[in-house]
Amino acid sequence: MVRRLIALSLTLVFLGPAVSHAGGDGATIRRTSYGIPHVRAADHRNLGLGLGYAFAEDNVCMMADIVVTLSAERSRWFGQDATTESGENNLVSDLYHQRLNQSGVIERALSQPSRQARDLVRGYVTGFNRYLAKTGVDGLPDTRCRGAAWVRPITELDVWRRVHQVAGLTGGEGFQEPVVAAQPPGSPAPAKLVERSEHRPGSNGIALGRQATTGTGMVLGNPHLQWDDDWRFYQSQLTIPGELNVSGAGLYGVPVIAIGHNDRLGWTHTASDAQTVTISRLTLVPGDPLSYLVDGRAHRMIAEEITVSARRPDGSITPITRTLYRTPDGPLVADPGPLQWTSTTAHVLRDANSGNLAVVDQWLAIARARSVPDLHRALVRHQALPWVNTLAADSTGTAYYSDIQVVPHVTDEHRTRCASGPDIGLLILDGSRSSCGWGTDADAVRPGVLGPDRLPHLIRDDHVSNMNNSPWLTNPAAPLTGYPSIVGSIGTERSPRTRLGLDMIADRLDGSDGLGRPGFTLSTLEATMFGNRNLSAEEGLNDVIALCQANPTLNGVDVREACAALAKWSGTGDTGERSRGAFFWRTFINLARRPNVNSWLVPYDPADPVHTPRGINTADPGVGRAFADAVTAFAKAGIPVDVRLDDVQHYEGIPIHGCRGPEGCFNVISVPGAPRPLDQIPDVPHGTSFVMAVELTKNGPRSSSLLVYGQSADKASPHHHDQAHLYGEKKWVSGRFSEQEIARDPNLTVRYVSWRAGRWR
Repeated sequence: MVRRLIALSLTLVFLGPAVSHAGGDGATIRRTSYGIPHVRAADHRNLGLGLGYAFAEDNVCMMADIVVTLSAERSRWFGQDATTESGENNLVSDLYHQRLNQSGVIERALSQPSRQARDLVRGYVTGFNRYLAKTGVDGLPDTRCRGAAWVRPITELDVWRRVHQVAGLTGGEGFQEPVVAAQPPGSPAPAKLVERSEHRPGSNGIALGRQATTGTGMVLGNPHLQWDDDWRFYQSQLTIPGELNVSGAGLYGVPVIAIGHNDRLGWTHTASDAQTVTISRLTLVPGDPLSYLVDGRAHRMIAEEITVSARRPDGSITPITRTLYRTPDGPLVADPGPLQWTSTTAHVLRDANSGNLAVVDQWLAIARARSVPDLHRALVRHQALPWVNTLAADSTGTAYYSDIQVVPHVTDEHRTRCASGPDIGLLILDGSRSSCGWGTDADAVRPGVLGPDRLPHLIRDDHVSNMNNSPWLTNPAAPLTGYPSIVGSIGTERSPRTRLGLDMIADRLDGSDGLGRPGFTLSTLEATMFGNRNLSAEEGLNDVIALCQANPTLNGVDVREACAALAKWSGTGDTGERSRGAFFWRTFINLARRPNVNSWLVPYDPADPVHTPRGINTADPGVGRAFADAVTAFAKAGIPVDVRLDDVQHYEGIPIHGCRGPEGCFNVISVPGAPRPLDQIPDVPHGTSFVMAVELTKNGPRSSSLLVYGQSADKASPHHHDQAHLYGEKKWVSGRFSEQEIARDPNLTVRYVSWRAGRWR
């Protein structure tokens, strides 16, 4: 009883500022351990104010850099030959974004967001700018932008541009170079530009129903994004009493929770297998590469002069002008391969998320949902999620999967009738026929996209999951079928990571994983996440050891040291002394999976898609050759074959456990194998970013999380890598959701931010 009274007293103390300013002129920011802000306000405008201020405290330089990128000013400030945080050439980035800005697509889409969404953005901008004004550019704590002329107050348009950029991550944003490179035949070839990172958005998601738990719903969220650019997550709790109370993480610069939970529902997203763009192959008018035919009628391409400013080595600023081309469907794209612009054909990119600003309201609606049925209705009503699946569970113990998002309306009949050109991983449609344009459904929120009734979803009381394969085996006991192939395949081979994830669930449900009695609890869900199993090692390590022990020389290469290292390896992605051999295995398995090697011991069997293909066919000469090649690669790079994972997989000097998805790892950390000298192996570039495990009980949520790279991109911040230390030790941050939990945090700080300038507490 005494403890309850103490907790209640603390709650009332810390509710004081928010209650006393309930008139709507400010926000209370309470930070708990690891710098996690809990923002409380009376309305969306003030909620945005508090979040914008808190985010600026942690990441003012990163947001300023995002704004420079989206304003097409990178070449002006940093030179045209440098690269963006995400790896694009500055000039390419500027030309692409200036073309987008001149098009007015974002301004035209500003009619989409609700008043609440607009208020949230307006407050976010004010909060960010309030921090910037209070601190001053010359007084910023982050030396990367302290005193920099390119740091300025942000605008609402800047934030909406960022929202649009997030919506288009797998669409136009991923085609910047092909858009800028699209020039008619005979034009000078553009200079070779810096290649972008190989790593695409990835993720694991598991939602558990009452049959898989002690009767509650549980969610594991595990997105994999870049660690060293602006596609990072920021963790917070956002509360408007009586209207909104959500905790989780969202992407930098977008003032919503994208993955998280409220008191009754938890959800996560995974990168969907659905295509969000199509390519139209144009048939050009003979002798005129700037005109194309549709139903036999000639149409002129739209030529647009795009001018950006670039800084010369002497500091002077010079304009650079490039003519880019488009049709009403989208920009022309070109590459040296199958998308070449020739005298007879050209190609147009059509992006289903072009102009999508409704995603802010979509995430707000998800955050307000109190049950799986509520969530499903929210997805159907808005249908604005871009490029992601949704997995969720609620306090009734109901689990849910959905791929209700923005997908071009291309049915399989349409695809058969209109597909044109080679299979390049993108759907190429015949642009010479108007009947090959996108169709529409009556239940679709916007024309040109598949309606929710055509998109798969599944409700279960045991489990659903997705590890970036198609929806087909969301639950192997209830395969999803009947959706158009543009959404994903059916009956095809699953990735090693998907097969491992399904195996992890099955092993926990029957208790064969060694974690105790069958079924998931919050602690066993955490342990499953960081078990660091490596499927390829589980299935083939012993056979490979037998091969090298029987053949100490393979292809003329002495392999004894490597063989001994593998014999001592734990066979997991754990760090420490027992990790010796893990990095060699990574290099070997990548070489063994080359197309010319018949490496699978058991080939893919459609009747057993969860367990095939599997094993390593050591009888194939290519496997031995791959082993020898791996030894040679290590020798060339000067790396010991028994190097610890700690020495090649680190962040700010902290060993990072996990391994690559193609190895068959769930906890993805994407450091490639040899060859590269140890001193040239960078910090972890990509992988497990934000991890959330939450149990939705009838008495409220119980959760734990890790934002692996920390709240701040500023290396001088105490919250830059504090959570990386926890991650390295497989420790979690306990969730602070209720007022009592927040009040009890030993590192609690409280700040009140007023809407009116000059009022600070």
